[in-house]
Amino acid sequence: MSITQGTSVRGAWVGPLIATVLTLPSALVAYIIGGLSPMACDACDGAEAERFTRRFDTAFTFLQVGVLASVALLLVSWGLPQTEGNVARRRVFAVLAPGTVLLSVMKTWKGSASEEGARAEATGGPGG
Repeated sequence: MSITQGTSVRGAWVGPLIATVLTLPSALVAYIIGGLSPMACDACDGAEAERFTRRFDTAFTFLQVGVLASVALLLVSWGLPQTEGNVARRRVFAVLAPGTVLLSVMKTWKGSASEEGARAEATGGPGG
């Protein structure tokens, strides 16, 4: 065990700060856009509306879990002690936080885009 194991490291807050500045606004924008997404199917009715609602509920739940996971990763990156032994862990959690938001947004919209493409193929065109 080195003598500097328990000492505080200068600049250990930089990684979590950058992650916070990137994660919180992007998570808020993703959550707002995800919340407004049901308006894309305002004109839907009957079976199409039910199908959209089921798919949207699943996608929005996935987005919510991703946003909550990113906030949890931020809290862990800030909560770890600022010691030499935790520098790498703090950086890993700091990088994972915005990555989680990005991954959940990509997965949410990729799933809804592929469903729209399948629907367009089934109806014979992009407009239905």
